Order: sequence, then C-alpha cells, then structure tokens
Amino acid sequence: MFGRRTAPIEAPSAAPADAKPRRTAAAAPKAAPKPAPKAAKPAKKAVPAAPPRVAKTSSSEQAPTSQPVEIGGRSDEYFQTKTTIFNALIDTIDLSQLAQLDTESAAEEIRDIVNEIISIKNVQMSIAEQEALLQDICNDVLGYGPLEPLLARDDIADIMVNGSSRVFIEVGGKIQLTNVRFRDNSQLMNICQRIVSQVGRRVDEASPICDARLPDGSRVNVIAPPLAIDGAALTIRKFKKDKLRMDDLINFGSISPEGAKVLEIVGCCRINTLISGGTGSGKTTLLNCMTGYIEHDERVITCEDAAELQLQQPHVVRLETRPPNLEGQGEVTMRDLVKNCLRMRPERIIVGEVRGPEAFDLLQAMNTGHDGSMGTLHANSPREALQRVESMITMGGYNLPSKTIREMIVGSIDVIIQAARLRDGSRRITHVTEVLGTEGDTIITQDLFIYDMDGEDAEGNIAGRHRSTGIARPAFWDRARYYGREAELAEALDAAAE
Repeated sequence: MFGRRTAPIEAPSAAPADAKPRRTAAAAPKAAPKPAPKAAKPAKKAVPAAPPRVAKTSSSEQAPTSQPVEIGGRSDEYFQTKTTIFNALIDTIDLSQLAQLDTESAAEEIRDIVNEIISIKNVQMSIAEQEALLQDICNDVLGYGPLEPLLARDDIADIMVNGSSRVFIEVGGKIQLTNVRFRDNSQLMNICQRIVSQVGRRVDEASPICDARLPDGSRVNVIAPPLAIDGAALTIRKFKKDKLRMDDLINFGSISPEGAKVLEIVGCCRINTLISGGTGSGKTTLLNCMTGYIEHDERVITCEDAAELQLQQPHVVRLETRPPNLEGQGEVTMRDLVKNCLRMRPERIIVGEVRGPEAFDLLQAMNTGHDGSMGTLHANSPREALQRVESMITMGGYNLPSKTIREMIVGSIDVIIQAARLRDGSRRITHVTEVLGTEGDTIITQDLFIYDMDGEDAEGNIAGRHRSTGIARPAFWDRARYYGREAELAEALDAAAE
C-alpha cells in the first residue's frame, strides 16, 4: 500500500504512554499475531461526527477548585491506548511517501494502517470508539492534533495552551480548564510549527516569539522555550465561522438599534474612525462590522500584522507585515505598509491595529483625502486613546511640539468608538465620542452615546442601556447632510435620548 514502508514489519509492541515516536524500520504483521493484553476501553461519547459537548459536573461532585471541562469524553486509558497505537503507526508508515499524497488520500492511508494495528494488538473497542480514535490520529498527523475539536466549536472565543498538559478555553467570557492535552511538549511544538509555517513564518529557539494566523483568520501567538519555561505557550483568538454583523451586535446587547444606526452613518459617510478598547473587548469584530458599510465601488487597502479582517467588498487589497529572517534582514513593518499603500491609490485605509510610529502615517493619510479610514488601538477610554496616539507618534522619534501633534490628531480623527469587556464577560460599546478641536493644549471631545450600567440582574449579568447624551447636531452633521443621511441621524439621536 502506497505510503507504507517497503520492508516487512513485525507487530509493534505496546509502548509506554510517555514513549516518543520512533522512526525505525519494522516488519509486516504476522499471520497469527500474539494476543496483546486488552486495552482499557476509552470513554464513550467520543464520536467525532457529533459536535463536542461540555460535560458539567454536579455540585455534589465539584471540588473546591473548578473541575476540567470534558471535551469529547477522553479518559486516561484512552490516551494510553492512543499513544501506543500512534507509536506503532510511526514505526510502520513512511512519512516521506505520505507527504507526497493529498490530504484526503493520506487520511485514508493512515486509517487503513491504524485499523490493521488495532486488529493486531487485539484492542477491544466499539465501532464508534474506533472511529473517534482514527479521527484523532489523523488530526495528529495531518491537522492540529488535540486542538481540532476546540477549533470546530463556534462558541469558543479563545484557546490558551500552557504547555502540553494544560489547555484553557474561553466560553461566554469565562475561562475554563479542559481535559485536552498533548502527548508531550514535542507534539505541541510540532503543531505550533505547522501553524506558523502556513503563513511563511517560523518558531524555534532562535526565533521563539511568533504571530501568525489560521486559514479562517483566527489570530495565533506562539512563545516557545527557552522563553516559555513549562513548554510552548500557544494562544489562539478564534473567529466565528459566521461573521458577525451589526444586527448580531444589537441582538447581543452590545449596542442599541439607535446607536447602530449612528455607527452605520459614520461608516457610510466616510468619517475617520478610531476603535479603542482593552484586550478581548471586540475591537476587531466591531471593525469588521463597520467595514460592512463601505460602498462596493471603493478601493480599500488593509494593513495588518496578521491578516484577520475579512471584508466583503470586491475591491480590497490585503497587506501583511513580515518578520526578519535568520540574518535579521527583510523585515517589513506596519509603517512600511502604511507608507506604501499611500502610493496605491486607496480610497480608504484600514489598519488592523495601531501600535507604533505608523500612527503618524495613518493620521497623515486621514488628513490628505483618504476619508473614512479606520484603525484600532488598545486604550481604556476615548481620552486615553488620544493620549496613546500622541505617545506613539512621540516614540517614533518625531521632534514635533505637542501642540502640533494634537492639532494633527484633531484634524484627522473624527469619531472614537470605545469597546469594553465587562466583568460578567459581556462586550459592550460604551462610548461613541466625537473629537471637536483644541482649547490651548487640551483636545476637546464630546460623547454622543454612552452605556449606563444599572447594576446586576438575578443571574449576575450586568444590566444597563445605551442612551444619547442629548447632542442634537454632532460635529459631522454637515458630512451626513452631504450624503443625504442627516434625517436618519437626527431621528436616531432623538430616539435614543428618550
């Protein structure tokens, strides 16, 4: 069978759970194999075709500390059986020939050989349990291993791997420990390298920190030994398979219908927008929703460290930074991308995240005819967002007076949208703030929408409402009138003030 080593092989002996895969040649299975000791049955409910379920422990079974969340019902005996069969597979299969096959053919080849090994070792398991084992081993060889069932679940927002034996997930804004684990740190490192190599990057001892992305746009960060002491630390910020739209944010309570109408007018009328918020507050999701209001005949250029924005417009150019190579050469920074896209005849420039001196180039782009440009940055309030932009420009080595920088900020940024993650795990748009001008050395802003918290309900969820501050005519009123949207803007502001 193609993909199998050509030399005859003997029945692989059972390997201990912690044994590492060996690449030595073996012989073909004998006709009458020795009966191996019966392996313990893996836990049931391991059928991969069904969506993984989270098994909740009853209150009487819960220890003082939270119990790991079960993913797929895997037990210790299952992992021992899987390790034994996986090691036998590595001894049997020819990886160099397997690499020449496409994914579907390689998976069929692996399944055939694993079925033979299960028969030789006389492992007793049901058809459903055997199918689960086959799927897991295919994931280990061809996919992302134990991460596959987590990546398949759309309700998980973050996957956090702290070494080979501790994997956490975030569901509904709460972090939970799972029973998912890797065979050893070597398998975890191999999967990290498999992920980052897909986007032309690398992670090893010489380059232990890496940002990458999955094919669906999910953000990936890896920090490897020797910087990570207990094994590689892998963090994945997942994107939902169904991209969220502004209507979904309304249904979640992240913004009111009136506030969403104001944001729609901001997006349609090409008003320069900055989205600020803390880590995990939903800045990128909100930016994706805002770009949904860009007209289809506009040329949009996106600049990102790891390309995760997914615009639906037909005329989009996506740019991504590049880290230096082994010799420290060839790096392309965010500032290089922003400067270059000014020569690409953009109508809007979207910067995934403003972190450094590229803030200066983005402000220049906003102030020189590229209206409707957008970007995100980390800040806890609209006022702090403006201070961060100023400090990033200063750190870039520009010898400009503070007053000049602030005047540039005021002339470029029209609206700041503040996103926040509240203590109950929910995400809310807490401020829609206009940048008006300067008085002396102070930048003047005014809030159009704010989120008022009214305490908690019986389930511990934060209650509140979005309301207008009573501003009847915002500073971008003339811009809205230019696009014929002033009546809708006035109606939304009036309705939210009631």
